[in-house]
Amino acid sequence: MRFTPTRIAGVVLVELDPVADERGSFARLQCPDEFAAAGHSFVPQQTSLSRNHRRGTLRGLHYEPAPHEEAKLVRAVRGAIFDVAVDIRPDSPTYGQWTGHDLSAEAGQALLIGPGLAHGFITLTDETDVLYQIDRIFTPGHGRGARWNDPTFGIDWPLSPVVMSDRDATYPDWQDPA
Repeated sequence: MRFTPTRIAGVVLVELDPVADERGSFARLQCPDEFAAAGHSFVPQQTSLSRNHRRGTLRGLHYEPAPHEEAKLVRAVRGAIFDVAVDIRPDSPTYGQWTGHDLSAEAGQALLIGPGLAHGFITLTDETDVLYQIDRIFTPGHGRGARWNDPTFGIDWPLSPVVMSDRDATYPDWQDPA
């Protein structure tokens, strides 16, 4: 695996190193030893799948406040997404900034999103499945969110959403809870 830092500390693009032959290819998607050797102590405790039927489906921006923060490794296993991480850590030099990356099943890359960051994505294709590996077991009742198009963040989404939950559509603008 190759680990490429983004401009936001705690957000890393993870690319595969597949071994290919006449059968096809094989690649590790996550290995605690390889992550640790690259300086990322990420060990999944839960794996979740998001199925999305339509291009333009938006999920997010979601986060979990302390002490329930999660790190997650996100990848498209069918189709493609524009995946976004927003730095909502008040003491961070990149507070309020975002990074976005196209992730596709074909390319196989993932985004490692550390604790204290908000996350969201929009599907770029119909029938897109997104795999989440999360470093802790989800605790119901602690999820929070901010509006996907909050001007505080100024995210440059590649298309406008056509499908989103009522919850995601009605999150308020960001207000630092600190």
